[in-house]
Amino acid sequence: MASGDLVDYRPFIQKFNSRLAEVEHALSEASVFNNPQRAQELAREYSRLKDLVAIGHQFNKVQEDLAANRALLQSEPADSEMAQLAKEEIAHLEKREGTLALEVQRGIIPPDPADSRNTIIEIRAGAGGMESALFAADLYRMYTRYADAQHWKIEVLDSSPSDLGGFKEVIFTVSGTDVYKRLKYESGVHRVQRVPATEAQGRIHTSTTTVAVLPEAQEVDIELKPDDLEISVCRASGPGGQGVNTTDSAVQIVHKPTGMIVRCADQRSQMKNKARALTVLRSRLLEARVAEENAKYAAQRKAQVGTGERNERIRTYNFPQNRVTDHRIELTLYNLPAVIDGDLDPIIEPLMADDLKQRLAGVQL
Repeated sequence: MASGDLVDYRPFIQKFNSRLAEVEHALSEASVFNNPQRAQELAREYSRLKDLVAIGHQFNKVQEDLAANRALLQSEPADSEMAQLAKEEIAHLEKREGTLALEVQRGIIPPDPADSRNTIIEIRAGAGGMESALFAADLYRMYTRYADAQHWKIEVLDSSPSDLGGFKEVIFTVSGTDVYKRLKYESGVHRVQRVPATEAQGRIHTSTTTVAVLPEAQEVDIELKPDDLEISVCRASGPGGQGVNTTDSAVQIVHKPTGMIVRCADQRSQMKNKARALTVLRSRLLEARVAEENAKYAAQRKAQVGTGERNERIRTYNFPQNRVTDHRIELTLYNLPAVIDGDLDPIIEPLMADDLKQRLAGVQL
């Protein structure tokens, strides 16, 4: 939905105002705090609606100012100073109108409940051997840098280092505001084309690395039955210091119904590793359930953004050409060093806009 489309947003802005009043009334009732989860949900909705109402007021004001300046332009001679000032103001206001219209559109679509959750990211080396493992380390660094810029917190759950500083696998949590909302589009196969450090002939190799982005599941989302779990402990292996290697701190959990295996060994505390392993297991099971539900609607939608399907190559990083291409939206950028250094918003923002467009397609505006 382009900002220039003839859409009357006033009914939606009025709905934001009406719903805000309802939520304010609900939060004023003392009984709502008898259910802390419900109170928290209402508080989040109140914060979101308050922002949307403010955006709605700004949007209405911009449209009023646009109408006034357009009327002024029609009433003045084309070459007059007032007409030129009106033209400049109209250009500025139209740009502002487009930005606010996009925010209103985002408000029309109910937010994904998972968007505000902390996130688990799993990066695994794929085709390409050592080069794939090195690229897995590059991706881990890329997400770390991006998280730093967003003031998010990263905590490693488990890792399997490879030679030359790469990763066969690295699993970590990202905590902060709107983490899953922005990172969910990173799920999939990432392809790299470059000359490996180990290539003496200077030939370009193609390797792949998979990224899985999971919203952190809560106990209320996925119930884990003790009889379905096989839990074992062992000594942590690899780098980590003498204290890690001399205690049985690593925890491995097998989910018998699905055969899913989770291992956490980053902490010296067996209890902490067990708790984290259970969190990862719940998140993977939740992702599998959501993927199954999404599959029911796949036939109705030709394109899916951020579904997390691993068999789909989502992005190519071509080092010789300084090029990054996101294949889902046919976006190509020639700023590869900046992207690898964590400047992901020029990719994430267009993906979010495309996702919004797909979701708005089913809404009568």
